Amino acid sequence: MSAVFSNSKNTFNVNLSEIEGVGDFPCPKCSTVFSPDDLTKDVYTILSLQENDNQSASMVIQCNKCKNIININGLAV
Repeated sequence: MSAVFSNSKNTFNVNLSEIEGVGDFPCPKCSTVFSPDDLTKDVYTILSLQENDNQSASMVIQCNKCKNIININGLAV
């Protein structure tokens, strides 16, 4: 599992198109693993979801363990 993170003002950015595998990635702060298959809301909370164009979307989530904010780009629509 490999993820490319950038940090700006305590908010991390993740581009899913640069992640190997099925989309799982660790929280850059506490290493909790986020999975697109997790629908329980136990690991993270979705703060916003925005469709960028007909082919991609972005989402902002918050880690429920460390409360870190993560912007996710490159979601397939």
